[in-house]
This record gives sequence, structure tokens and C-alpha cells, in this order.
Amino acid sequence: MKTKLILASLFVTLIALKSYAGVTGLVTVDGSSTVFPITEAVAEEFQIANRGAKVTVGISGTGGGFKKFCRGEIDISDASRPIKAEEMQICKDAGIQYVELPVAYDALTIVVNPKNPLSSIKVEELKKMWQPEAQGVVTKWNQINPSWPNQNLKLYGAGSDSGTFEYFTEATVGKAKSSRGDYTASEDDNVVVQGVATDVNGLGYFGYAYYAENQGKLKALAIDNGKGPVAPSKETVENGTYTPLSRPIFIYVNKKSLEKPQVKAFAQFYLAQAASLVAQVKYVPLPAGTYQLVAERLNKQVLGTSFADVHAGSGLKVEQVLAKSPKL
Repeated sequence: MKTKLILASLFVTLIALKSYAGVTGLVTVDGSSTVFPITEAVAEEFQIANRGAKVTVGISGTGGGFKKFCRGEIDISDASRPIKAEEMQICKDAGIQYVELPVAYDALTIVVNPKNPLSSIKVEELKKMWQPEAQGVVTKWNQINPSWPNQNLKLYGAGSDSGTFEYFTEATVGKAKSSRGDYTASEDDNVVVQGVATDVNGLGYFGYAYYAENQGKLKALAIDNGKGPVAPSKETVENGTYTPLSRPIFIYVNKKSLEKPQVKAFAQFYLAQAASLVAQVKYVPLPAGTYQLVAERLNKQVLGTSFADVHAGSGLKVEQVLAKSPKL
């Protein structure tokens, strides 16, 4: 039975590859480092199916990606948060219209060094640790919780252009971009990985895929939002218990770019292959029916955003938000 399932899966993959084969030309993508592993995996498969196509994938952070996107410099923007009102206006002023496509769920993950004795952390403890008032004041672990070690606290996290930075601060501190500034910040999550892995007193955060790839040198903390500790996993994201740090992640496609056969084919291929490739890079796929809804949005070129007003930690499922009329 298992062999039959594997063969069936391979057959479906081959059919999908054939369906989007034969296009040539360049597709340009930039933006979120969180979404990067998915887009990179899709790009590799797409280029195998289309030897004459080239897909470039940059990592300038969600904010950096939207800046390039709204200047018309790239075809697709990877985003770990929805587009913001000011970015919508910049795009509108520049005549850039777009289709918003959720592609996966992520469990934003809090990590510490494996030698750290902690196994879980409360949301209010994260707030005490990361809020602006903590800068230069909360410098030791036991200042947050007296039972924790009397050791210097070393923090690592996303840079200010990162959608992960905005989501994390809104979900934990209560306001997007409200954070202490005295931490090691980077738009490249691998910098955070290396920092925490080599610092026994380190704590950092990033998308689940970066933890999954580095489990041997990092420890993920369970999150306690008042209902007991819940570890990040596919199951806790799907059942809605990993709150407030589970979130949808996106790609945004320039409408004008969809006139280019290679961009349209890449976006269609992305959604057709998302379920398997998202799981492969350790994120959580959307339900199959939800991918169908997203594909319809692409094929009908539904413009604007349905997610811009959805707050971090809201717990709304993608299919619920897709039912809303998009804002232009």
C-alpha cells in the first residue's frame, strides 16, 4: 500500500511538472527570509521542468521586498506578513497592482541553546524580555523569572525590515515594531541560528523551518499563552493551539508581471506544488481545499489584500480571511 501511495504521488508530481513545462525567461523574486526556503524549493523544481527559465530569489526581508515590489523591480514579493497600508499606498501611487496569495502556515519559533535549562516560556515573559522598556534594564535571565539562571541575557532576532520582526512584536509586546534595540538583529535567519547555537545564554526567534533544519544545535521552547505550554509543530498549528505565534505566509504577484508567460506559469506551479514542497521544507501546508481557493484567486486575478487588517495572533484560518472582500 505504501509503495502504491508513493507511486501515485510521483505520478501526480510528474503530471504537474509537465503541465507547466516549456516556458522560458526570467522570474524575479525577493523579500522574506522566512518564505525563502519554500520559494527556493519551488524555483528549483520549476527550473527542472523549464530548462529555459531562470528564477532569482533574494532575501532582503519582507519590508525590503515590498520596497522593490512597489517600485516595479521584481515580479513577486515573498512576505511573512500581509502588506501594510503605507506599502499599499506606495504601490498604488506607482501603479502597481497585485494578487495576494497565502502559501503556507508557519510556527514562529522561540529557540535557546541546548544547554539552557528552560523548556517553555510564557507570552508575558517574552513581553518583559523584548519590550522597549527592557533595553539596557533587563539584562539577566533571572530578572524575567527569579527561578531562571543568574546569567547575562543575549538576544538574537529579526531585523526591522523583517515581517517576522513585525509579527513577533505585535504578538508578544502588543504593538508591531515595538521592541528593545539592544539585540543582535539580522534579515538573515541563519545569523540568528548561529548566534544562539554558539551562545549558551542566547535566545532568538524565526520561522519554524530554520529550527527544523538545525534541531541538533538548538532547543525550541513551548509557548504558554495562559493555557499551558504548547510546542511548535504541524499538529499544534493545524489545531489552533500554538497561539499567538502561528501565522500564514505569502507571495504577492505583480499583475503586470502575470502578462509574462514564465511568471504566470511559475505562480501556478507554486500553488500546484505548494503542499508537497511546503512540507518538505518543514512548514505547514494549507488544507487542499484552501489551495484551490488560492489558485482561483490567482486565475481570476483577484486584486488587493484580504489580510491587511488581520492582527497577529487572531487565530483566523486562511479560508476564513479569503472569504472577505479584498482592499485595494
